[in-house]
Amino acid sequence: MDISLPRLTISAPHRSSGKSTVTIGLCAALSARGLKVQPFKKGPDFIDPMWHEAATGRPSYNLDFYMMGAEKILGSFRRRAKGADISIIEGNMGLYDGVDIEGADSTAGLARLLKAPVLLVIDCYGMTRGIAPLVNGFRDFEPDTEIAGVILNKVKGARHEKKLREAVERFCGVPVLGALPHRDEMGIKMRHLGLVPLREEEELLPVISEMRSIIAENLDLNKIIEIASSAGPLPELGREETVIPEPIVRIGVAMDRAFTFYYPENLEALRAAGAELVPFSPMTDETLPEVDALYIGGGFPEVHMEALEKNVSMRRAVKEAADAGMPIYAECGGLMYLCGSIVWEGLMCRMAEVFPCAIKMSRRPVGHGYVLLRPTGRGPWPMFAEEIRAHEFHHSSIERIGEDAGFAFEVLRGRGVDGKNDGMTYKNVLAAYTHIHSLGTPGWAPAFVDLIRKTSIDTIKGNY
Repeated sequence: MDISLPRLTISAPHRSSGKSTVTIGLCAALSARGLKVQPFKKGPDFIDPMWHEAATGRPSYNLDFYMMGAEKILGSFRRRAKGADISIIEGNMGLYDGVDIEGADSTAGLARLLKAPVLLVIDCYGMTRGIAPLVNGFRDFEPDTEIAGVILNKVKGARHEKKLREAVERFCGVPVLGALPHRDEMGIKMRHLGLVPLREEEELLPVISEMRSIIAENLDLNKIIEIASSAGPLPELGREETVIPEPIVRIGVAMDRAFTFYYPENLEALRAAGAELVPFSPMTDETLPEVDALYIGGGFPEVHMEALEKNVSMRRAVKEAADAGMPIYAECGGLMYLCGSIVWEGLMCRMAEVFPCAIKMSRRPVGHGYVLLRPTGRGPWPMFAEEIRAHEFHHSSIERIGEDAGFAFEVLRGRGVDGKNDGMTYKNVLAAYTHIHSLGTPGWAPAFVDLIRKTSIDTIKGNY
């Protein structure tokens, strides 16, 4: 049976055209109308989805060809969109950009897969009649990609807008859905990974209200809803309901301003595998909660490293837990926290010292993009796939790695720890620069929970 799900894709000719501003503002404006808006983000991204969630009150889910594949993208989208009035998909890079030269993994490819009409956000600074060949080129390059409307961004005034509208209407036959005035970035702060995470600086929340007002005042929301409602039906892919069992283990999840990078599917997968998730703060809590294991995700520990260093009791508790054999899984920022120290902008702060290494921050990315890992068999628990498709984005490197260091993964593509290895191990600790996604690596959560369960039994028997 086919189902109709109102939806649309927000894209642009290139980066920094205003996709995020339009997506966040549109999500907020439609939510203010009383609609249930379900946001999505193409590609691996932790930060933009936080803004989506703040604008809609609903978790934003990532859709990525490399990690998930088309079928899982379809299943995830259909499952999340089913309970919404409209779904908004924010693309990444330019509409036709991607790794595949044929464009199968581009935002356009995603829009075609999901049959989601595209709204093209165009940075119009310094442009008038020239907008016409640009729009026509994007419309005609892949004719089966439906560009259903154009949003003019960075418009200097009424005269500029008039020239742009006339050119698009005269030569393109694509509706102009509104024009956004040229202005500063409305208080959005940037950092080396993009936007500042909202869970880290919640004082940025008023920015969303400003975005909502600008979008509501300048875009034709009724026409946009009409375009979303015109999306063709998507096929049913069978029953995909997840039953959450009674918890059999408790996992402490580091959640504070330093550690904010968690895919909601990863947390859901752990619950589905039998875990109760208990949030804790390495920055402010004096010690660990009563848990059987730890999950320390990514974030910006370097920004908060002085507060992390000052919390000596927590650093000691994490080190003692690792020494006692507690299972710990850490990604990127979590790996940094488990090392001996972080050095950034001339300052050195001590961390948990599970691994006797030093983290050095760099201005340029050290590892950036998709990774492909092969388990070495030396990890603390049986690996969850023969090969792991995931991603990394870090501005840090590890110094003083011991010759006897153990690694859970061989890096076939990407950087990892040293270009050859990733996933440092110590007893039941696994810490990697790589971020995995449970839809791409579905065995991860059950394998981790199984290790925790077995370790808990051994602890009761006095084997640790």
